[in-house]
Amino acid sequence: MPAGTPRVGVFLCKCGGNISDFVDLEAVKRAVEKIDGVVAVEVDEHWCSSPAGKRIKEVIKEKNLNRVVIAACTLNMHQPHFMEVLQEAGLNPYLLERVNAREQCSWVHKDSPKEATEKAIDLVRGGIARAKRLTELSPIVEKINKNVVVVGGGVAGIIASLELAYGGYRVFLVEKSPTIGGRMAKFSKVFPSLDCASCILTPRMAEVESHKNITLLTYSELQEVSGSAGNFKVKILKKPRYVDPALCTGCRDCTTVCPVKVPNEWNMGMDKRTAIYIPFPEAVPRVATVDGEHCLYLKHSKPGKPVCGKCVEVCKAKAINWNQKLEVLEVEAGAILLAVGSEVFDARRVPQLGYGLYKNVITSMEFERMINSDGPTGGKVVNPVTGETPKVVAFIQCVGSRDEKYNPYCCRIGCTATLKHAALLKEYVSKDIDIYVCYNDMRTVGKGFEEFYRRVRDMGVKFIRGLPSEVKQKPDGTLSFNVFDTTTETLYEVNADLVVLAIGLVPSPDIEKVAKLLKLSRGHDGFLLEAHEKLRPVETLTDGIFVAGSCLGPMDIHDATSEAMGAASKVMGFLSAGEIVKEPIVAKVNEDLCSGCRVCVSVCPFDAIKMEEKGEGKFVAKVDEVSCKGCGLCASSCPTAAITTQHFTDEQIRAQVRGILVGT
Repeated sequence: MPAGTPRVGVFLCKCGGNISDFVDLEAVKRAVEKIDGVVAVEVDEHWCSSPAGKRIKEVIKEKNLNRVVIAACTLNMHQPHFMEVLQEAGLNPYLLERVNAREQCSWVHKDSPKEATEKAIDLVRGGIARAKRLTELSPIVEKINKNVVVVGGGVAGIIASLELAYGGYRVFLVEKSPTIGGRMAKFSKVFPSLDCASCILTPRMAEVESHKNITLLTYSELQEVSGSAGNFKVKILKKPRYVDPALCTGCRDCTTVCPVKVPNEWNMGMDKRTAIYIPFPEAVPRVATVDGEHCLYLKHSKPGKPVCGKCVEVCKAKAINWNQKLEVLEVEAGAILLAVGSEVFDARRVPQLGYGLYKNVITSMEFERMINSDGPTGGKVVNPVTGETPKVVAFIQCVGSRDEKYNPYCCRIGCTATLKHAALLKEYVSKDIDIYVCYNDMRTVGKGFEEFYRRVRDMGVKFIRGLPSEVKQKPDGTLSFNVFDTTTETLYEVNADLVVLAIGLVPSPDIEKVAKLLKLSRGHDGFLLEAHEKLRPVETLTDGIFVAGSCLGPMDIHDATSEAMGAASKVMGFLSAGEIVKEPIVAKVNEDLCSGCRVCVSVCPFDAIKMEEKGEGKFVAKVDEVSCKGCGLCASSCPTAAITTQHFTDEQIRAQVRGILVGT
């Protein structure tokens, strides 16, 4: 603590009217300037501005302040700026106390200005009382490991990995599937330009495989993460392919002789694959994978009595290796970038639309595979019932989206994806196909999207503003539904050979696992939460962990790519400092009071406390300051009061409470 009696300066912010329109700051000033130890009280429009910062420094020097209280907005806003102001004035930055006079006062008491003013006086009074008991602290400094673990090999993970790799950083790209590429690799074209999706993505996939700074770990997933920002220790579970990637040439001879046929998840179950397979021709790595759940050799062979093994017989490279086991790799990294993506909505949850009941009701993702030349029909759009080109196709929008029963949010991709599908039908299948699009609202927000919408309308696609309640199959196999157009107030009966359900995006099952593993927050919609949706859109509240792509919420390829580049840039900025400066708001142990009961170890959510032997069988708690987040659980749980949290000691908190309730 600085020598001498506390000399407190109080700075009250109008916040551009956000506070001063509802709180009488002059009354607050008159009340708090009478408090013992307060030697300066000033009011300004914006204390966060540069000129106001200079004024704070002037007052600190003129009045010889050794404590500063700023009553303004939430602590999350401008805290680093105010701490820097104190430091530049020669004052330890941890002698700053912030009072939230906006979110906790003016904004919640707009209709009661008198009471809001009284509450503001109480809050500032409590802040002054706490400020008098603040002590000087020094930040914790540690060197940063320059490696990065990127989780997820979709377009966001690919772009982020390449940005980092070309920036000179070592990247470990972890993907749970046998190949990278994600959902984009299943598309034929991308909107609104209708460019070839694989022509855009495949070269980047090849770059990932060949880049010297990227270690590609497919068929792998996160198992455990320990350590903290700048120095994470990551365990990665690598599943056995039963194929040696160094020997496999990707010839696919093995896939032609395998007798086992199972639904092909790459083609959305619309055809079958063998138990040894390469997902698609441009897969990276182009290495076969044995599906251990269905392989006859792995399931039924006994010592000396192999079953099947035809893939071994035809493999000229001798790449099949039945001895492969689960492998755990340990990687050290300074940062983790999550790009685990999302899943598509299961249309079976809306049974009235006929998906799973009628074969000629398909989803938008099944349509994507159908129209792809590598897909189950070789690029031909057909009625699954007749095998013929449909004459009438109906698209139904918002399946599982903008619906309180399922997902209240907009999927953001459904409208433009359907426009793409309609354009492809008209341009590449037949201009004579009748196309109906039943929609809630056409949401085409993006560069060139509205123009794309107009172009599709000009092709003769019929748009009906309304959604059907039920899809039924007629005796001849065609599908029929009624839909009321709310724009023209007309009831239509639509008869179609093929109905396509535009399904939206939902959180991946991996998100829940990853969130628990890394202690990340999720929103009401189940997607990961960013630190701040506007100011920190690719960061999390856990230092050193960054996010990109549709694990944050539904987004198209353009937005996922932009976020990936932004996240990679933030990671590079974080790592380039060479060291991490961490706030000293951490737990401290008084060894004389510690009984070694281990309660603190059991409650610590960050694994930051270990027991250390002091001889003669005595153990005391020891805090890893880098891992500690200063949450206070250990301090509040300790039965002997041996642990305190720096900057939030019991003395400081009690003083603040007394200040609010009864004054200083």
